[in-house]
Amino acid sequence: MPDNTKTPPGSSRRPVVTRFAPSPTGTLHIGGARTALFNWLYARHTGGKFLLRIEDTDRERSKPEHVAAILDSLKWLELDWDGDPLFQFARADRHRAVGEELLAAGKAYRCYLSAEQLADMRARAEAEKRPLTVESPWRDADPATAPAGVKPAIRLRTARSGETVVNDLVQGRVVFPNKDLDDMIILRSDGAPTYNFAVVVDDHDMDVSHVIRGVDHLTNTARQTLVNLAMGWELPAFAHIPLVHGSDGAKLSKRHGAQGTDEYRSMGYLPAALRNYLARLGWSHGDDEIFSTEQAVAWFDVAQVGKSPARFDFAKLGDLNGHYIRQADDAELLGRIQDFLKHAEGGPEVADAFAAAGWDKLSAALPGLRERAKTLPELVDGAGFIIQSRPLAMDEKASKLLDADAKVALADLAPLFKAVTEWAPAPLEAALRSYAEAKGLKLGKVAQPLRAALTGRAVSPPVFDVMAVLGKTEALARIRDQAG
Repeated sequence: MPDNTKTPPGSSRRPVVTRFAPSPTGTLHIGGARTALFNWLYARHTGGKFLLRIEDTDRERSKPEHVAAILDSLKWLELDWDGDPLFQFARADRHRAVGEELLAAGKAYRCYLSAEQLADMRARAEAEKRPLTVESPWRDADPATAPAGVKPAIRLRTARSGETVVNDLVQGRVVFPNKDLDDMIILRSDGAPTYNFAVVVDDHDMDVSHVIRGVDHLTNTARQTLVNLAMGWELPAFAHIPLVHGSDGAKLSKRHGAQGTDEYRSMGYLPAALRNYLARLGWSHGDDEIFSTEQAVAWFDVAQVGKSPARFDFAKLGDLNGHYIRQADDAELLGRIQDFLKHAEGGPEVADAFAAAGWDKLSAALPGLRERAKTLPELVDGAGFIIQSRPLAMDEKASKLLDADAKVALADLAPLFKAVTEWAPAPLEAALRSYAEAKGLKLGKVAQPLRAALTGRAVSPPVFDVMAVLGKTEALARIRDQAG
């Protein structure tokens, strides 16, 4: 078998074309989202194309709703693809045609291996504690001896000696002894293509120059290389990126928390923050932790991706998301909140309440809210005072603040605030300070009960900002509700 080391993959000057090829058997896993991001970044960095292929040949598990969910997640992540998505199942005729071409050239053969024979091979391999390597007796058999009425599978005829080499942009030179790579089935007995065959045909027809995917596909790459070589096609460059692990070093799973990209959306992370964080899982640009998508596009090179598995850290993602919340302008942040509420459980009802109160109030509250929030739910929770109905329900800490002395102070403050002509934080603070000084009280002794009366909580955005957002009529009404 030829060694593809003589012409390193990717050494040609053909245009860069990457692809992301999810199977619609579920939603978009966060590891898949990172794979899509790396493909997108490399395509945009090189001025190439980023294509999308839906590998829907598993007809039992592939669902339209999963396709829709994957597309929606990619759009939310703002990873735009070039052209229309290609659906693999629709290309079955093309796959069969290539299989027939290999058959006619003697590079593939009809295999009538029975299920019983295959089971016997598997049992012997298990008994001898070795991997199953199928050696079909039909590889060199006389076609005239084929059993009547049996539809054969089509197997690729591969070398039994030598080695297949994958020159990987991330993993380096990886060698596979051909004795461990059996004559894989390329077309099943019903004519359906196998994964490792359909992928090669599709990548070739889509002019894919770089295949960037998880390291768990490395063995598949050896088999796909054999198909490429059998067809005489130019090999794409391969880059097998490390898997995403949990904080304990084990492969990311449900026990580590959220897996689907849609879950991160519903937890209130911003697309830009998630892109930034995912880009840092396995790739880095010096010591830069925070960078814009534009910077990532300018800097990214798949050859700089490391080999070691990347560990997902929710605390770091939260800190990064908080940074992006603080950096976003109010209009963008309001839009993100509205989008979040559309998809969050109970979100539409909360959105209706904000709409009734006026979205402008939430927008006005954002400067005071964004400093402490790390996620959109924390922003929404902090803004809850806007949509509370009177009389406000008090949490335990707020109730303790509203003692008899506090109620007297609130009764005193109501007319003082009513007299304030400019309903803005600075004049309102001046009025409260003047009252506290006159009574010989520390500012917090009066401000804390005031906060409780206005929000029902002991913690909130700056209390004078809260008053300004609520407006004079509503703020005074809430103060009077709690006054003694």
